[in-house]
Amino acid sequence: MAVYYFFATVAIWFGIQSLISGFRFASYVRRECARGRSDFLPFASVIVPCRGLHGGLKENLATIFNQDYPACEIVFVTGDEGDPCVRVIEDTRNRYSSRGIPSRLVLAGMARDSGQKVHNLRRAVMELDPRSEVLVFVDADARPSRNWLRSLVGPLADEKLGATTGYRWFLSAKGGITAQLLSVWNASIASALGDRGDKNFCWGGSTAIRRATFERLAIRDRWRGTVSDDFTVMRVLQEAKLPIKFVPACLTASLEDYNFRELLEFTTRQLQITRVYAPQFWRAALLGGLLFNSVFFGGLVLIVVRMIFGLSYTVTLVLVITMFLLGAAKAYTRWRVVGIPLANYQRELRKSLLAHLLLWPLGAVLFFYNSLVAAFSRRIRWRGIGYELKSPTEAVIISQD
Repeated sequence: MAVYYFFATVAIWFGIQSLISGFRFASYVRRECARGRSDFLPFASVIVPCRGLHGGLKENLATIFNQDYPACEIVFVTGDEGDPCVRVIEDTRNRYSSRGIPSRLVLAGMARDSGQKVHNLRRAVMELDPRSEVLVFVDADARPSRNWLRSLVGPLADEKLGATTGYRWFLSAKGGITAQLLSVWNASIASALGDRGDKNFCWGGSTAIRRATFERLAIRDRWRGTVSDDFTVMRVLQEAKLPIKFVPACLTASLEDYNFRELLEFTTRQLQITRVYAPQFWRAALLGGLLFNSVFFGGLVLIVVRMIFGLSYTVTLVLVITMFLLGAAKAYTRWRVVGIPLANYQRELRKSLLAHLLLWPLGAVLFFYNSLVAAFSRRIRWRGIGYELKSPTEAVIISQD
C-alpha cells in the first residue's frame, strides 16, 4: 500500500498543478476576449482545404463568407473536380456572389509525396492575390464566428509574432455519449494553450501568418513530404524563435457526432501524428496517462478488493475522490470559460456539462489507449487515404479510396 500511496500522492500533485493551469487558461481567455478590436486589417487570403462531404459542410463554408472583415479573398482547394465537396463549394460561392468577396476553387490534383491536405495547401498558396499580406488557414469542418477573421489577423500587427492560432471545441448536435466523450477528450488539449507563445502550437483549422513570414521561412517547401501542416508550421516557427499567439476569441465550434469507431480512428490518428511530429507531447501523454490510469482505476480496484476482504479502504477512497474532484474542477473551469468565445452555442454547451464533469476519467483512458497505439503503429487513415508516416519529412501513401 505504501507504493500505491506514494504514486497516488504524485498523481494528486500533478492534478493540483493541472488545476492551476486550468485557472491560468480561464484567466487568459477572459483577459484576451475583453480586448478591444484591432485596427490591423490588411488584405487577407483565407485558404480552405476541402475533401469529401461531412455534416454541416454547407453551413461551415457559409460562415467564412459572413466574416466582419473589409478586404479578403477566399481560396477553396481540393484534389479533383470529382470530389463531392465541389458541388457544395460552387453552390456556396454562387449564393454569396453578391457580397463582392472574391473567391475561387483550386484543383490541386492528387498527392504523390505528401498528405493530400498538405499537397492541396502547397498548391493553393501559389494562387494568391498579389495584394495579400496575411495567409489564413481554416478547416472545412470548423464553424467560425463572425469576428473570427478580424480576431485572428489583428494580433499580427506585432511583426515579432510568428503566427496566431485558434482551436476547436467539439460540440454535439444530437448529444450522444460518444460525441460528448470526443468533446471531453479534445478539451484537455484546448486548455494546454495559453499566454506562453513559445509553448503554444498551431492548429491548422484556424491559423494566420504574415505572407512575408511564410515566404521568408520557406514554409511551402518545408511542407513537402509531410502529412501535418500545423505541426510543421509550429516546428519552423520554433526553429526561428518566433512565438505563436493563441487567440481565445477564435476558439471555433466543430459540430460532430462521431460513432465509436470514428472516435477511436480520429483520436488515435491525432496521437500517431503527434508522435512523429511532436514526440515530446506524445511522451507526456503516454507517461501521464500511465500514472493517472494506474493510480485512479487501480485505486478503484483496491477499494473493491479491500471491501471484499473486510480491510480498511478509507485512505484509498479519499485519494481516489481527491483525484476525481481535481479533474472535475478543471473540467468545469474550462467548460465555463469557453462559453465566452462560444456564446452562440450555449444550448449545446449546457448539454455537455455533465459529460465534462463525469467523463473526464474515460477521456484519460482514451488518451492512454491512443498513446499506446501510436507507440507501435505509424499507419493512419485520413479522409479515405492511408499513409505510413516514415518521419516528419516523409509520408508514403499506401492506399486510396
